[in-house]
Amino acid sequence: MRPLLSETKVTAQALKSIESFHPEIIAEIQKAISEHEWVVVGMNMNPVVKQGRKHLAQKNIAYHYIGRGSYFSAWKVRLAVKLWSGWPTFPQIFHKGILIGGASDLKKYLP
Repeated sequence: MRPLLSETKVTAQALKSIESFHPEIIAEIQKAISEHEWVVVGMNMNPVVKQGRKHLAQKNIAYHYIGRGSYFSAWKVRLAVKLWSGWPTFPQIFHKGILIGGASDLKKYLP
């Protein structure tokens, strides 16, 4: 696992800001991964997100999709997701609550 800055090295005000940075999207994803076997978090206009969704569809796997913004919008919401998961790109694909990774990781997970 990559090293994370210890909470003891972050001021209380900064921790409050981190905690309040788009908590609604994090809650939505947490709820989705607790209710659905497969969840894909992505964005519009991203061909890699489409590849991941297409791969699941080709395998006849039902999934829940959460899309937020495009290259031109909602970047802060997507940043909150990246900070929460630790995964730097989209899509973010979850199976049974576990982050698999992106589209290329999915293809290795489900050849």
